[in-house]
Parts: sequence; C-alpha cells; structure tokens
Amino acid sequence: MDEHIRIGDVSPRVQYLADGTQASFTYPFPIFHAEDIEVRLDGLVAAGGYQVAGAGASEGGSVVFDAPPAAGCRITLRRDLPVSRTSDFQANGILRARVLNDELDYQVAVLQEVKDGLSGALRLDPSEPGTGTVLPLREARANRLLGFDSMGAVTVIDRGEGTMSVPFPGGVPRTVEDKLAEHLSARDFGAVGDGAADDGPALQSAMNAAAASGKFLEIGEGLFRTSMPLLLPGAAAGLVMRGTILYAGPPGQAALTLGDGAGANNQRKAYLGLGVLRAIQSDWIDEADVGIRIRNIDASRVEIRRAERFTIGVQLVGDGRGCEDSDIHYGRVADNRIGLDLRTLTANAWMNSLRHHGGHFACASATNPGIGRFGIRLSAAPDAYRLHNAHLFLGPGFELQRQGTPGTVDAIPFLVEVDGRGLIAEGVRMEACSPYVARHTGGFSDALYRVAYVGTYGFTGCGVQYSGASRAGGTVLPLHQAAAAQGTPRLVAEAGNVRARAFRWDASGIGFEGMAVLSGNPAGPPATLNGFCFPGLDSLGLNAETVTLPTSRALAFVVDCTTCKEFFLAAEGSGLRPMAMQFSAAEAVMDGSAPVLWSNMNAVWQGAPSYWWEGNADLDSLVGGLPLNRLQRVTLAPNAAFAVIGVRGGNANALLKSLRLYAPATEAPQVLAGAGRLWGSRELTASLAYDPPSIAAGASAMQAVALPYVQNGDFVQAAFGGQASAYIDWSAAVTTTGAAGTVTARASNRHGSLAIDLAAGTLFLRAVKPRL
Repeated sequence: MDEHIRIGDVSPRVQYLADGTQASFTYPFPIFHAEDIEVRLDGLVAAGGYQVAGAGASEGGSVVFDAPPAAGCRITLRRDLPVSRTSDFQANGILRARVLNDELDYQVAVLQEVKDGLSGALRLDPSEPGTGTVLPLREARANRLLGFDSMGAVTVIDRGEGTMSVPFPGGVPRTVEDKLAEHLSARDFGAVGDGAADDGPALQSAMNAAAASGKFLEIGEGLFRTSMPLLLPGAAAGLVMRGTILYAGPPGQAALTLGDGAGANNQRKAYLGLGVLRAIQSDWIDEADVGIRIRNIDASRVEIRRAERFTIGVQLVGDGRGCEDSDIHYGRVADNRIGLDLRTLTANAWMNSLRHHGGHFACASATNPGIGRFGIRLSAAPDAYRLHNAHLFLGPGFELQRQGTPGTVDAIPFLVEVDGRGLIAEGVRMEACSPYVARHTGGFSDALYRVAYVGTYGFTGCGVQYSGASRAGGTVLPLHQAAAAQGTPRLVAEAGNVRARAFRWDASGIGFEGMAVLSGNPAGPPATLNGFCFPGLDSLGLNAETVTLPTSRALAFVVDCTTCKEFFLAAEGSGLRPMAMQFSAAEAVMDGSAPVLWSNMNAVWQGAPSYWWEGNADLDSLVGGLPLNRLQRVTLAPNAAFAVIGVRGGNANALLKSLRLYAPATEAPQVLAGAGRLWGSRELTASLAYDPPSIAAGASAMQAVALPYVQNGDFVQAAFGGQASAYIDWSAAVTTTGAAGTVTARASNRHGSLAIDLAAGTLFLRAVKPRL
C-alpha cells in the first residue's frame, strides 16, 4: 500500500540568498498540496513564475523558478495551510486509519506554523506571570508614549514628562531633560557653526556653563568663527570637538586656552578632537600669537586634530606648577613658526614625563619664506625653571620647507633651548628640513633621535647642531637607507691601516695580511675559491699612507657564510666600489643566478671571468650633494657557503685607507686567511723527517727542503726538532724560488775537535715575506 506522509520536527520555513544562476531551491518540510507553500522574494509574495514539486512527500520537495532570481534576492519558502476542516466522521461509520492520520497530520502541521509565527512575536519571558500586558483603551493611549511602569506593566506616559532608563537591572528612570543635559553642547547656547556668524560669545557662554556645572562641553560639526579669544576654565570636565574654531580675533592672543594658570592643577582632563584655524596667516613676529594653549595638565589626555597659521600652533605651559604624566596626540600642525612649544613660565613650574604621539608638523613653501621655522621647541621664560625631563615622541613627521638647497632659512624639527635629560624621539620623519634633526642651545643631556626617514636630503642630513650649547647631549641614530649601520655591531674582520699590511709576495706581486687580492680578469678563469683568491698581485700602488687600487684589482676579506648571510661593509678611501663573490659548500664559484644585494645601491653582475657582484656607484659618490652610499649592507644568497667581500678600484686612482667588515651581534663567522689558505699570510712553513749525518769538527751538513712560493729576500729560518747540541748551529738559505721553491738548511759543527752525530728528528723551515 502507499506510504503515508509523516510530519517530522522540521521548521515550516526556509530561506536562501540567490546567486543569480540557481533556479531550484529545496524545502525540507512536507506539504499536502502544491498550493500549500508560500513563496516570497525579498519579503513580497510571488504570485507565479515557479513550479512546486514534492507535494505529499514526507521529506519535502523543491520550488523551481522559470528564471533564476536576481543575485542577492532573499528567497523565503514557508508552509501556509488554511485553518479549516472539510471532512466529518459519521456516527457508527467506518473509521479509516488513513483518513484519521490525514486529519492529525494536518493539525500538527498547522501547529508548527503557529509555533514558527510566535517565535518572532514580542512576548513575556516564561518565568513571568502573564498579567499587566493588556494595552490601555484607545482613548487612554492616544497621543501618548507607550512604556512600562515601576512594576514592568504596560502603561502610557505624557510626551512632556517622559522618563528614560537603561535596559539593565539597577537602572534608574530619569527624565529626558536630565539625560540630555549630561553633556553641554555649544549649539545649546546659540553657536551656529556656519563659518560666517560670530559664534565667539555663544562659545564662551557654553565654556562658562561647562565650568560652572563641571561638565563636558561638546562643539559639534561645523566651522565656528570667533572674533574673540576663548577660555575653557579648568573646572570644566573637558572638551570634545568635532568641528573647528576659526579664529578671527585680535593678534597676539591665544585663540583657545584650556585650563587655569598661576598654580592651578588642571588634572584628569580629556580634551579631544581640538581644531583651531587662524582666519589670516600670522606673520610669525609675535610669540603671543598662539593657536591652542594648555596650562598645567596632569594625568590627562589631549587629542589635537589641527592647529594652523599661528606663530605657535600648540603651547603647553607650566605656570606656578607644571605639565606632567599626560598623553598628547597630534594631527596636522601646519604653517606655524613653532609647531609645538613646551614652555615653563615661572621658577616653580616644570615640564616632565609627557608622551607625545604622532603629528604632522609642516609649512607650505609660500608661508613666510624668509623666516626660520621649527617643529617642536623646549623652552623657558627668563628666570623660569629650565630642567625639562623625560619627553617621549613617537612617530612625529616634519615637512618644514627649508627653502632651497642648501637651505636659506632654518627648518629644524627640534629646538632645545633648555637643560634637562631624557628626550627620546622614535621614528622621526624629515622632509625638506635643514641638515639637522635638532638644535641644542642649552645644556640638555641624553637626547636620542632615532630618524626613520629623511627624504630627499639623505640620512647624513640629520645631525645635531650645537649653537652656544654647554653640552653635546644629543645622539642621532639614522635608519634611512642605512638601518644595517645600527643593527650589525659585531666586528668580523678589520684592516684599520691597509697600507701597513702590505708585504712582498714575489718579484712583482704585493699581498696584504689577512686579506685576499683579486683580479678582474683572472686567467682561465678559475672555478674555485682558492683559484680566485690570490696571495699577491701586481699593479697595486703603495703610497705613504694609502694603497692605490686600480679597477682591475680588489682587496677583500674571505668569510664562511654558511649561517651568516648579512654583512656590513665600511671602507675609508676614495673611488672605491663594493664587491662580493659567492661560493658553494664545495667552494665552487656561484654564477649570476644567486644574486648579492646591497642596502643602498643597485647590484651589478660582472660575470666571467671575474664572477663578482658589485655596486653601481662608488662608496664616496654623492647623491644630491651628500654621500649616501658610504654605509652598505650586503645580503648574500641563501645557498652561499663562502663569500669574498671587499672593494675594487672604481677608477684608476682609487685610494684605500681602511676596510672593516661587520655582522649581526648573534653571528661569529670565520675569517679565512693563512692556516692552509695561501692568501693573507706572510709566513710559509715546511717540515721534513731528517736524520743528520755525522758532522766533523768545523764542518757542516746541508739538506734541501721544498718550500713552495719562497722568494729570494724572504726571511728564512731552520730549526731541528730532535737531539740538541750546543755546538750545532742551524741556518737556512733560499736556493730556488717560485712555485717550486726550495730552502736549504745548514747544520754547522762549531766544536774544535769532535765530530757530532745527532739522532733522527724533524727539520722545520720557516720563511717570512718582507713588509713593504
């Protein structure tokens, strides 16, 4: 027989989000007839345009649209049965199971729809009794607010007497008026903010009210023009601005002053979103022309969006006490002669422990071009307290327009006119500034400027200028294009005086202790490390204090770079070009597929026969008038095991004075020279098992020993490791030279009458190349 439909515990509704291509959508609940399903598209009932399959099936079916619904369309499929009964059981009639099951199935399906509908209704929590939920009569609720009384029952409230409370336990009902008065708004006092009306009196009234009530003042969106300077007394809780004050008042005034002076403690304040713009650009003559002046803040937070066109953009003042332990965030501080001034006014004031975040301190090229400008000043009035301590600046940016190259006016980020300790500036950015990150005119100590970027004028243009200062208390760590100079402190190899390391290798070749000599055109060419690194070559010029390094020659250190892949090269001289070669673990030379990278110039692959990478400029070449190329980090290929790092002559008259190689502090790479390597050592040695013959009185015995590369003029010695005799003298002499050189050892018997026969031992030979 036919299987009867089953009504499972399945929600009678399902939703989909159309993708523009799918036309068939399933429904997991059973329906009795095709018309029992309701189809909605974006909430609207669809009258047609689809077919329904699966009516009468327990597992549901599908709705197939004639055309796919548009992408993003929300599709709702829900069962919607009419609530009615059309069948009836007859008295004493036959009660058929199928008919009864159909009736019960239909009722269960309808109840599922009721349950689904109640899930979206506003209703009481099951733990609450169902009392007090009847709406008042129409006449009682007309033109009134619907709410809840103190017992939570539905009630109505007059519009003018409404109360509000937070929807959480413990909330106390409050009038709407009281709620809205938590913060004062400048518009409550008549401020317009259209940039034309004079909002000064309204703003000052609002500030006075905030001080009288101890509340926050809010200045909303808009441009609030004022013809008078404004003061928010310290009794106000704080100020929040989303708009900007346009100052059109008299010059020589602070447009906006926050807090009280004369010893008042402006503590635990929040001044957020401050923005002040001067209507006419200041001529920068009067330092009393200030945008935002903040007095005696302590444990506070300040956020400045903009302060523009004043002599001093922002000024923190210590007056009768000081500013300390606060965070100040800066935005755009532009077209001011001094962007930020940290100033003490009295002998019992201070300026300590302030944290300064960000800030774009900038000037336009056309703004007072003949007057010097400074980003941040630490200053003190005459006879005021001068010890400013512990200022931390994080990420300030300066674009001060120094007016020409070289600059014709001062454009210096920091001006330190006071004494004190502990100014730290991290991540300083300098654009179009003077070649100084700071000017010190007092006795300030322990100022650290970490310059992240200097822009057009190079990292060398960020020193400290001492103008009448009593201490040189500034340290500059430039990172721009030379970060390796700060991060590679371990000295690996050093030739502090290359000229003093020179020695004669052979008749025409010159070698250098601890260093390899390389040719730009080696014969062959060689294929291995030992073939490319020569102990000495010709064409090198030795001067009184320097070495002339032609373009065909290079001097370098050879290192094991199995683990250490980054080195820092420092060279002193002129016309020198950095170079590097790489070799595999088998000491085979690596080709151009394994690049070497320099930190501040492009790398050029020379290819055969030299097989080295070099920089595309000399180390002392100028960029924009500055030697940007002097400090170079070299990064080797990951598969390099040995490297040759040094300099070659960039021109025929290149001079080398000193050469140093550094590596990261965590590395200690081995330097290869001597000890089995032919290059970099003045000393040659050899040994031979030797049984001297019996030597008659006054006679001598000689033994030739092979000592490759020994030359006439080398200092040679012989020694015997075996039986000793006070009457036997050992000496040596070069007998043949070159790659197959030979040294002859002589044993001379000085005894007047006895022959001496020494027991067998080892004959040692040593040759030392002469210094040049």
